[in-house]
Amino acid sequence: MKRFFFLIILAFLCMFPGGKVLAESSNDLPEGFVYIQNIIPNIVLDMRYCTDENFVGQRITGYEEPKGILTREAAEALNKVQNELNSFGLGLKVYDAYRPKQAVGHFVRWAEDLDDTKMQAKYYPNVDKNNLFKDGYIAEKSSHSRGSTVDLTIVSLDSKTPQELDMGSTFDFFGPVSWPSSRIPSLSQRAHRSLLQIIMKKYGFEPLNEEWWHFTLKNEPFPNQYFDFPVR
Repeated sequence: MKRFFFLIILAFLCMFPGGKVLAESSNDLPEGFVYIQNIIPNIVLDMRYCTDENFVGQRITGYEEPKGILTREAAEALNKVQNELNSFGLGLKVYDAYRPKQAVGHFVRWAEDLDDTKMQAKYYPNVDKNNLFKDGYIAEKSSHSRGSTVDLTIVSLDSKTPQELDMGSTFDFFGPVSWPSSRIPSLSQRAHRSLLQIIMKKYGFEPLNEEWWHFTLKNEPFPNQYFDFPVR
């Protein structure tokens, strides 16, 4: 009888937030890492590298499930961003977070295959694939692999389906129009980018000069360590 009541209590606990810790640890994440939705339940995830809707045109190695993973410090800082945006009827949509080293290797192999240009018209129409390394669009190491970098945008929560704010270019578009400082986008598009920059900086994230969607936690816990566990 005691065992029966123990199992009932255990099942009850797993229905509530404390149960998320059990689910999280059961997936064998390295210490210090968390699933974003365990920290921010109402965040929108659009994990592009787990699909074929990305600049490579296929699921990327190491992305086994469409889940977002970050270091706990980065996720908790991002939760502060989300909470402030929510008070204005806005929220965050994440395209990518922790990225395994094996995924970066996939990008490098793709960039070296100059014959594979099937996604060029959509993602890099004005960039010669020969120049992807020289221009800094592809690198052999990524801050994403340290676990505290996130690619994201802002969405409006006014309707049942969250709508992305118009940032003037799509995620992962290679070109000057994607630079946060670009004057190519319209005034309203630049205002949306400015809002994203301001609020991310407010909670400890640093932007990247070439990508309006890319931010790294300033005080990241693993500044010199690159991880390779799969996203699942």
